[in-house]
Amino acid sequence: MTDAAETPGGDEYLAAIAGIVADVEDVAAELARAQVRELRVLAAAGRLAEAQSAHADANVLLHDMALRSIAAEVAGAMRMTDRTVQRRIGEARLTIEGFPAAVAAWEAGRIVRGHVTAIVDAGVNLPAEMWAEFEAVAIERCERDTPNRVRGELEILAHRMHPRSFAQRHEQAASGRCVRLVPGRDGMSDLIATLPTVIAEGIHDRLTQQARAVIDTRAERAANSDVIATDARSTDQIRADVFADLLLAGTPALDDTRDTTAGPVGAIRARVQVLVPAATLTGADNGPCDLAGRSPIDPATARTLAGATHVWERLFHDPTTGVTIATDSYRVPSGMRRFLQARDQHCRFPGCRVAAIRCEVDHTHDHALGGKTELANLAHLCQRHHLMKQFTAWKVRQRKGGVLEWTSPLGRTYREDAPTPAVAFTPAAALPEDPAPF
Repeated sequence: MTDAAETPGGDEYLAAIAGIVADVEDVAAELARAQVRELRVLAAAGRLAEAQSAHADANVLLHDMALRSIAAEVAGAMRMTDRTVQRRIGEARLTIEGFPAAVAAWEAGRIVRGHVTAIVDAGVNLPAEMWAEFEAVAIERCERDTPNRVRGELEILAHRMHPRSFAQRHEQAASGRCVRLVPGRDGMSDLIATLPTVIAEGIHDRLTQQARAVIDTRAERAANSDVIATDARSTDQIRADVFADLLLAGTPALDDTRDTTAGPVGAIRARVQVLVPAATLTGADNGPCDLAGRSPIDPATARTLAGATHVWERLFHDPTTGVTIATDSYRVPSGMRRFLQARDQHCRFPGCRVAAIRCEVDHTHDHALGGKTELANLAHLCQRHHLMKQFTAWKVRQRKGGVLEWTSPLGRTYREDAPTPAVAFTPAAALPEDPAPF
C-alpha cells in the first residue's frame, strides 16, 4: 500500500509541498534583504574612495588608486579578486544611487533581483535625468511578470523614451559590426559576430532548424534500419558543425539537399517574427520594433522585412479598449492561429518566454471534453507546459480578454495576463490622409 505522504495529491504530500514553498518564500525574502545590504555596503565603499581623493586636487589616477586599494581590502574579506570587487562596486553604486526606487521595491518584496537588473540594464541607456521617470513605469510593469518576460519590453520602453530616435542610435551601433576570434584552450576558439539583432536571430534560428532536421533524419534512419547509429552529436554540436560547413563550403556538408530523401536541411530558411507598429511602416515613427517579444530591432530593417513579405496580416483593435477583435490575411489557412500568435506572443504558462511560433495552440477546456475551438478557449503553450497541463494536477481556465488563471496542485493561483498589445490603431479621424504603403 502506498504511503499517503508519497502520493501526489494526498493531504500529507500537499502539506509537505506547502511547507517547502513557504520556506522558499521566507528564504527569498531573507536573501533579498542580505543582497540589498551587500549592494549598499559596496556602494558605500565606492563613495569612500571618491571622498578620499576629492580633497587632494584629485585626478582620475588618484581616484582609481583609492578605489583599487579599497577594492583589494574588501576582496580579502569576500574571497574574490580585487578586479571583480571593483567592478561590483561600480555596479552597486549605479544601482543604489541611480535606481533607488527599484532597490526599495526589491527590498519590499514587490520585485526580485532579476527585475532590478533588467531595469538598470535598460534604463542606463537613457540620460540620467530620465532614470526616475523610466524607473517608475518599469517597476509597475515588473510587478506583473517575471524578469525574462519584461526585459524585452523594458528595452523597448527605454528606446521609445530616449531623446534620440532608435533609428539614429541603431545606425551608429551598426557601424561597429564585426567578427572577432578569441583563442581558447585545448585547440578551441570562440568566433564572435556582432550583428544587427534580426540577422543574428535569423542565423541562430536557421542553424537550430537544420540541427533538428539532422537529428530527425538520423532517428528515422535508425528506426528503419538494423545499422546502429554512430552519430551521437547533441543539438549544440550539430549546430556548430552546420555553421562551419555553411561558412567554409557554402552548403551544409552534413546533408546533400539534392537528394530529398536525405532530409530538408539545406531547404530550411529562418523565420523571424517581427511586430511592426503601423506608424513605423508609414515612416511617421522611427521607434524600435519588437522581435517576438525578445529585443528591439531598427525600423528600417522592419520596413524592409515588411516590404519583402508575401503575406500581410492585418489586426483590428477596438479603438477604445485596444483589444484585438478580428484578423484577416491574404492567406487562407488559420486566421485564428495568426490572431492568437499576435495576442499571445509567447507560451502562456507563468514565466515562460518560448515564442508563440514555437508553441502549440491549446484548448484551455479540452476539446475532447466539449471545449470549443474559439478565441476565448485557445492559448499558446510550449510543449513542456502543454504536457504539464495534460498530465499533472496543474489546472487552467481562461478569463475574459485572454487572461489565463493557473491553479497549482497546492491551490495557489497564478494570473497570466495577456501580453501588452504590440500594435494599437488610431481612430480613423486622427490618421494621416496619405494611404498606407501596403
